Amino acid sequence: MLNKLRQSTLIFVGILLGLSLAIGHSVYALKDDQVRTLDIPFESLQAFTDVFSKVKSDYVEGVDDKKLIEDAIRGMLSGLDPHSAFMNTAEFNELKVGTTGQFGGLGIEVSMENGFVKVISPIDGTPASRAGLQPSDLIIQLDETPVKGMTLNDAVKIMRGEPDTDILLTIVREGESAPLEFTITREIIRVKSVKSKMLEDGYGYVRIASFQSRTTTDLLKTITDLQKETPLKGMVLDLRNNPGGVLSGAIGVSNAFINDGLVVYTEGRIADSSHRYNATPGDSLNGAPLIILINGGSASASEIVAGAMQDHKRAIIMGTKSFGKGSVQTIQELQNGSAVKITTARYFTPNGRSIQAKGIVPDIELKTLRLPASDDKQRKSYSENDLSGHLSNPDDDKKTDAAKNKPDTDKVKSLSETDFQLYEALNLLKGMNILSQMGQN
Repeated sequence: MLNKLRQSTLIFVGILLGLSLAIGHSVYALKDDQVRTLDIPFESLQAFTDVFSKVKSDYVEGVDDKKLIEDAIRGMLSGLDPHSAFMNTAEFNELKVGTTGQFGGLGIEVSMENGFVKVISPIDGTPASRAGLQPSDLIIQLDETPVKGMTLNDAVKIMRGEPDTDILLTIVREGESAPLEFTITREIIRVKSVKSKMLEDGYGYVRIASFQSRTTTDLLKTITDLQKETPLKGMVLDLRNNPGGVLSGAIGVSNAFINDGLVVYTEGRIADSSHRYNATPGDSLNGAPLIILINGGSASASEIVAGAMQDHKRAIIMGTKSFGKGSVQTIQELQNGSAVKITTARYFTPNGRSIQAKGIVPDIELKTLRLPASDDKQRKSYSENDLSGHLSNPDDDKKTDAAKNKPDTDKVKSLSETDFQLYEALNLLKGMNILSQMGQN
């Protein structure tokens, strides 16, 4: 029995070495000399086979060989960084479904931190966003199941599911003395990348929720449509709680506002992971002022855009420090239909800054104003104008038709109460426009 077991483990080692060399050949295809000099840690592999044999022979219950091997690979990759992972065939297929922009779930971008699921960002208009989940929330329990000990893939699999089904999330949030519970109903997640509106006459607002393959095209069309209403004096680009997405989307969005120069570059151990991406001529705003809003939920591709705009001094960055994900992941499909996602490079802003674990620091730091719950009743002040049946002001009765055409300030007042950061961005745009006009006189 023992001899057969050892024979099977030796066969497994041969398969493992073959897999290692196959992956190595795929990764180092442009550097054959590195393949030939690849060091194989035979002693460590011998220790691995010894443990494999012990588990097969001594563990209290029989364990499937495929599960043991998958778990070993998962452990190897998860020990590298929070973004490297192994995906079996089903998980890889699920990932491909998720990248189409429509899937069943909660609508949150997550990572792993200290054994818990960390919320990078809730996606706009999804159940998670409406429920009130926030960046940096730590999910410690899914229904009755503790998250500790799960892989990220396991946790995501539980959170995704059939539409119209509920899941209870228990989270720990900084500043809260006790865990919070959120019952969220799953639904089909349809991610719309670009949204827009006119804040005031001449001042546009564009929100990018995530970076997809069509984001650049949608952005340029959106700006063209806004320009049809009235020439833009300035624009706010909102990247708050944008978890990132495809690199090409970030490069395209940056290129929409920069005439020339470097947008971003990547560096890794292999030649194929090092690239430089440059802008082409053309500014969709024709030089009009641009303000970009970021926060702790702005990650990856969002940080590429903010970093490029900041280094080129093309936009003013407002808000709070971004998430700090400055790495590039490559997904490599294996022969059996599974895949490995491996961090292959770091990216750098045009001036050579790495934002990895540091984030983009805004030019103007502006936190969201939150009043304590006990102050809610004190928030609104009342005046004579709020009383039912109050006497009108005689000056109001003398308004002319021309006066009726004055800008409606109710919208701006509402903005100051609902989104203080956007309100301040709009005020800054107005100030920049005034200064520009003064400089021309």
